[in-house]
Amino acid sequence: MRIIRVRYRERSFYAVIESPETVRCLNREENLPDEIPLAEVELLPLVRPSKVVCVGLNYHAHADELGMAAPDEPVLFLKPPSAVIGPGDPIVLPAASARVDHEAELALVMGRAARRVSEDDALGSVFGYTCANDVTARDLQQKDGQWVRAKGFDSFCPVGPWIETHVGDVNALGVRALVNGTLRQNGSTADMIFPPARLVSFISSVMTLLPGDVILTGTPAGIGPMSEGDEVSIEIDQVGFLLNPVTGEGPADPGAVQ
Repeated sequence: MRIIRVRYRERSFYAVIESPETVRCLNREENLPDEIPLAEVELLPLVRPSKVVCVGLNYHAHADELGMAAPDEPVLFLKPPSAVIGPGDPIVLPAASARVDHEAELALVMGRAARRVSEDDALGSVFGYTCANDVTARDLQQKDGQWVRAKGFDSFCPVGPWIETHVGDVNALGVRALVNGTLRQNGSTADMIFPPARLVSFISSVMTLLPGDVILTGTPAGIGPMSEGDEVSIEIDQVGFLLNPVTGEGPADPGAVQ
């Protein structure tokens, strides 16, 4: 089942994709038609998470391309919820960075709270799976020595377009990134150092995962820069594809809080 969050007739709600052309609102209290044309809804960011937990260096091939040894435990960092954008929303290149990279990732969306769950029970806490792009200001990552600024700009966490609640083997999904139709990343979750169940278990031993929280599970080899005017697609087998344009940062809003 594919779940999306949409805006229709000035109302925002979750819906299920019933066919390639229609969706159905999951909240009957909205009193909407049983079938709503997909072409008439606006796709919104899937979730408003309390946190986005990310995993660094979680593919063997990615560690190899960086010349780094595989970590003994998952390497965790956070993205702010304000970084989350939806399908079709622009990735905004900040003026402070000269190089911003794409990172294709499988994302897990939590369905219920999880604290110190076992690896065997971990995926039972996951509501579904979606595509994500762990956008990274690579030069700032190297300059700062920690990742908050490099990973945390607004628009640096595209997620979507829907939540796929059922996949076959989550440990054998192809993960790809294309820029302007050219394949840049082509990996598989089979190459993960720590598989999704291990990640959920480990993260829940550190912090409580809440419903709607998102886990980005790491990126395969082939990370690379994006430029203004590019179109970036993240594709994951059995899950879907996420498409976002890339734009430059405009002048500051004089009325905005600085």
